[in-house]
Amino acid sequence: MANSARAAWMKALLLLCLWDLCSAQISYSVSEEAKKGTVVGNLAKDLNLNVQELESRMFQLVTGSNSKYFEVNRKSGLLLVNDRIDREELCESKQKCVLNVEAMIHNPHKLYRLEINILDINDNSPVFPDQTFVLEISENVLQGDRVPLKTARDMDIGVNSVKNYKINSNENFSLDVQSAAQQKVSAELVLQKSLDREKESVIRLVLTAVDGGTPPKSGTMQIVINVLDINDNSPIFMKPLYKVKVDENVSVGTKILSVSASDADEGVNSEVSYSIVSDDGDLFFINSVSGDITLKGNLDFEEHPALELIIQAQDKGHSSRKSTCKVLIEVVDVNDNAPEISVTLLMSSVSEDIKPGTDVALITVSDKDSGKNGKVDCKISAPSPFKLQSSYKNYYSLLLNEPLDREQVSQYNITVLANDEGTPSLSGSHVITVHVSDVNDNAPLFPAAVINISLKENSPVGGLLASLTSRDLDIGENALVSYSLIDTESSRVSNLMNINSHTGELYSLKSFDYENTKRLPFKVQATDSGVPPLSSNATINVFILDENDNSPVFLPPYSEPGSVNTENIPYSAEAGYFVAKVRAVDADSGYNALLSYHITEPKGTNLFRIGTSTGEIRTKRRMSDSDLKTHPLIITVSDNGEPSLSTTMSIEVVVVENLDNLQPSLRQVPVKEDNSSNLNLYLLIAIVSVSVIFLLSLIALIAAKCYGTEGGFSRSSVPVVTTHPDGSWSYSKSTQQYDVCFSSDTLKSDVVVFPSPFPPADAELISINEGDTFTRTQTLPSTGKVRRFIILNYLLKS
Repeated sequence: MANSARAAWMKALLLLCLWDLCSAQISYSVSEEAKKGTVVGNLAKDLNLNVQELESRMFQLVTGSNSKYFEVNRKSGLLLVNDRIDREELCESKQKCVLNVEAMIHNPHKLYRLEINILDINDNSPVFPDQTFVLEISENVLQGDRVPLKTARDMDIGVNSVKNYKINSNENFSLDVQSAAQQKVSAELVLQKSLDREKESVIRLVLTAVDGGTPPKSGTMQIVINVLDINDNSPIFMKPLYKVKVDENVSVGTKILSVSASDADEGVNSEVSYSIVSDDGDLFFINSVSGDITLKGNLDFEEHPALELIIQAQDKGHSSRKSTCKVLIEVVDVNDNAPEISVTLLMSSVSEDIKPGTDVALITVSDKDSGKNGKVDCKISAPSPFKLQSSYKNYYSLLLNEPLDREQVSQYNITVLANDEGTPSLSGSHVITVHVSDVNDNAPLFPAAVINISLKENSPVGGLLASLTSRDLDIGENALVSYSLIDTESSRVSNLMNINSHTGELYSLKSFDYENTKRLPFKVQATDSGVPPLSSNATINVFILDENDNSPVFLPPYSEPGSVNTENIPYSAEAGYFVAKVRAVDADSGYNALLSYHITEPKGTNLFRIGTSTGEIRTKRRMSDSDLKTHPLIITVSDNGEPSLSTTMSIEVVVVENLDNLQPSLRQVPVKEDNSSNLNLYLLIAIVSVSVIFLLSLIALIAAKCYGTEGGFSRSSVPVVTTHPDGSWSYSKSTQQYDVCFSSDTLKSDVVVFPSPFPPADAELISINEGDTFTRTQTLPSTGKVRRFIILNYLLKS
């Protein structure tokens, strides 16, 4: 009853001491061999946890070497015994047997340290090394002479270890039991009455070792004493107790110390031989003559911090006498054990969006040495987004310190380095591999925000326009991209285009006409397969390229197909007489819309010519009597496309004696007419005056612009004069940039004005001379577009 009260008091004192040391650690005590299901403690109450949350937050013991002995009931929060606990198997003969167990709760992660003291019970009986111990004692030994006995070993500790020895009742011997602090309990036979070999030559005793358990257990050994005659003096050691300190790393064969004993007898009875009679004698050797004790095995402080030898001195006389002494060997710890690192990963891979501060692994560092040699400092050897956080003694948590980005680093090899404080310091390392898993944090990206594509008009339906690709820095499903067209309220691009959702190949669903559509803008969206999906857009501009698919068309009054138009000229017409002017337009652009006029008349006449670019029909010479009165002309207008397209029309020129009787034609603007009316004269004067003023202004601006430069081109700001299909023209004060080119004969040539920026640096500049021939200085690009032609025609009389 007293022993039970003392154990309970010691348990309460231990818990009180550890409470202030670390709030995250709780100590319990449980007896060894406790039945499965025995309650060790109430974790929910002691850790201030809500019992209802234990199940949802997955409260559990962290897997380890000691966790198999215990389990947690999540419904009640009790810590229970789960497996048989044998203190002697776990801790052998250590005075204190402590099992460290870690408990963890999730959401958020939190680690608790449990220290469970395994209490010893009296489940082992004392055992002697031999069943029979034979002693030879001379009959003339003196009363009070002592004979040391072999001690019994009990695997239990404390009060349950060997506490007493007993011997059966006899008249010759008594038992002296010795016990001292930190020493084994030993027993010696004490002679109480002189021996008489003649009365009793052999004495048999029973030695009983009793432990302090409740109820106590015991073990016995037979002692056979052979009573000898003669030798009556025992060897005597110089000291009853020898003490020595030895480093654990001393080499085999090193001398530890020497013992010495003397015998008062003479002759052979005084010669002494030494021997080791204790259980620890396997590590040491003693010279039987000199008494020198040397090391014959390896000392290990972690296994045996202290050793006790019993040295026996025995003389060589008949019925030799013996005596013993004790040698206490203190093994001094040397830093010969490197720290050991044990790692428990809490997750197989770490998501790249995990929050800093999250535990990734649990690290336990141990060192078998003691003192400074067993103090360990743990750190990460190289910079990384992870850090170590000490939780208790040599327990650490590896937690995330910085945000992760899998696209930059997908795997971390973290080297954990542990150094002890010994001299020299020893270290241990462990590499922790942390895999970073992908999350969908990168949207697909096109090579450019705006992508331009060229498509010839009249291209066949279903043609491949381009392969649109995007790049997603994620992997797996997060990098699987699909493509789609974006329809708007103003346009339904899905009716015009089709895109392969997997490959991004863009196809046309119709054939395009440049004259109707010159640019088709729309947007394409790339979306990945992540959760949630991410997307990005690119603007696609499909530029329709012009093809020469439109023939020139004559403008009124010569626009009716199949009709023959009649023009009259006087017989007295001079060379250069204005007959008529035909005009045509082409729906195409650029070179495809650049027109030239040609005339076909009956062979041999060669009376008329036409301005290749102006379309003006004039006489080449005066009429002769041999000329016909009617001249059918076929006018052909051709564009400059590849291949060239053309249109023809017919004009019949009739030669009359006098035009006074004929209705003037609004289409005819004669250059030379002797009998013009006053109205025509005023009209002509007005036209010439306006033209001269405009021409002089234009020449002045060009001269100012081009002065000091090479070539005849400059860029000037001039008013815009636009001709219309019906022959009228309009004047605009808006200022634009033009490129102007003149021929060598300004008074007799036409002026061709190209609106800026046409033509560009590599364009073809065209000058139309009086002979209606083209002078080309550069080449127009095939895709260039002539925005507007302004042709001013001046007819000056000589």
